[in-house]
Amino acid sequence: MLIQSLYLIFESTAENTFASTMVRIQTERKQRVISTGVYGLVRHPMYLGAVFMMFGAPLLLGSIWGLIIGVIALFVLIGRIIGEEKMLIETLPGYSDYMKRTRYRLVPFVW
Repeated sequence: MLIQSLYLIFESTAENTFASTMVRIQTERKQRVISTGVYGLVRHPMYLGAVFMMFGAPLLLGSIWGLIIGVIALFVLIGRIIGEEKMLIETLPGYSDYMKRTRYRLVPFVW
């Protein structure tokens, strides 16, 4: 899981130079929708990588507390994704079309 995590995080940051810790549209950099690479699989591949890390590390270490924190963090992440997508639909041209082409937010064939 940790190798998959590192792959997704690396590929998503390499593919999407607009990635940021803050949810905002970078109009000064002429932000656009990125739909290639891992972004063609799910709309939030970096978050999927984070999920693999949140569960892979505690499993590797045998930490029940780590898994509990991972579950809590997963719900926080889901809330962030929902809010982020609402903002992207409203402010980023082409995002609605991207959502039609790339159906899954986080987990392919699930959500």
